[in-house]
Amino acid sequence: METKSKKLSLEPYKGTRDFYPENQFVQNYIFGVWRKVAESYGYLEYGASILEETELYRAKSGEEIVNEQTYSFTDRGGRDVTIRPEMTPTVARMVAQKRRELSFPLRWYSIPNLFRYERPQRGRLREHWQLNCDIFGVDSIEADVEVISLAYDMMKAFGAKDENFQIKINSRKFLNYLADDYLQISEEQKHKTFKLIDRMNKISVEEFEIQGIEILNEKFDKLKKVISSKDPSDIAGDNNTTTGVSDILNLITSLKRKGIVNVVFDPTIMRGFDYYTGTVFEMYDTNPKNPRALFGGGRYDDLVGIFGVEKVSGIGFGWGDVTTRDFLETYNLLPQYHPPVQLYIAHLEGFMEEANKLADYLRKQGANVEVDLTDRQVSKQIKTSDKEKIPFALVVGEDEVKTGKFKVKNLAQSTETETTRDGIAAILK
Repeated sequence: METKSKKLSLEPYKGTRDFYPENQFVQNYIFGVWRKVAESYGYLEYGASILEETELYRAKSGEEIVNEQTYSFTDRGGRDVTIRPEMTPTVARMVAQKRRELSFPLRWYSIPNLFRYERPQRGRLREHWQLNCDIFGVDSIEADVEVISLAYDMMKAFGAKDENFQIKINSRKFLNYLADDYLQISEEQKHKTFKLIDRMNKISVEEFEIQGIEILNEKFDKLKKVISSKDPSDIAGDNNTTTGVSDILNLITSLKRKGIVNVVFDPTIMRGFDYYTGTVFEMYDTNPKNPRALFGGGRYDDLVGIFGVEKVSGIGFGWGDVTTRDFLETYNLLPQYHPPVQLYIAHLEGFMEEANKLADYLRKQGANVEVDLTDRQVSKQIKTSDKEKIPFALVVGEDEVKTGKFKVKNLAQSTETETTRDGIAAILK
């Protein structure tokens, strides 16, 4: 008996996207801004495989991420493999592998495709692209200042105003001081408290209080004091060096000297990964419509060392394309779509060969040209060029071949210019 085959879905896999030309145009624009600004700071682009051994993420990203958020599987050779959920462990591995051949400090960037198994929602999908910018081999605060300045300049390159976004800064040193000295809690309480703080903006105030009291009992009031603090010195007092307070204050002061004034201390900035050792930061849209961080990162001075080699300090950030597009749409900063094709060549029946000859000539002059490959009515051919938003069109027929003159139509302005073959390229430019 013949079984009825299941109808194939027309939709992409849940949490992923199709990029039709107009969507790809926006994606390319975002990548282009990222690349231009990163390279203006001297950053070099690198890349790597989308597959890594699962143990790499288990070692430093955290068991929770590996067990709950990754696409992991056993390959045909019996190896435990994961489709990368983030890029930082990979770049640390690359630096560790070639550390004796590389010239430090390193300034590297990449725009990898990443996958995480989580519930799709605004600003967060299962698949996204992410700009990663990192500096390796600089221990001083100057590296912290540079990577945040780099991200700030990217926001300005997109057309954002200072009042549109805010950069929030904290330190893992400060967070460790809070847990170990200020609250004096156990490692288990510390882990649970940090996880609770990390998700406090995703749950209600009531739920935060219930879970906080359950973890900390009477010490929860002290935690609330920390969370409401605008100055880390209020908590640490004069003990600024070992607590990370001086790092936070010096970083904010240095950024403000550079004119980056929309930067604040925020004790709730955690960053979910276990590998951060110092400064951590995130940038948020000030519009409540976009509650997720646009970018985030921090210092990870021990990450390269997990591969059994000498330590190399590092700091960097990741910046997703999904939240970026949401931000650009919110502030009407998306560019207007235009195709790469400059000229559409239509033709009368029997003149397709001449149309292709003209197109070949113009392409050698640097023009992007599309030729209609049908024998439809010329009006329908021109309608296609208009629908594709191609700015110019012309028709090749008996008169054009005899006289060597062509009427170039500007479809947006509804104007027409007559010229020879040699003059077409100049009109397109």
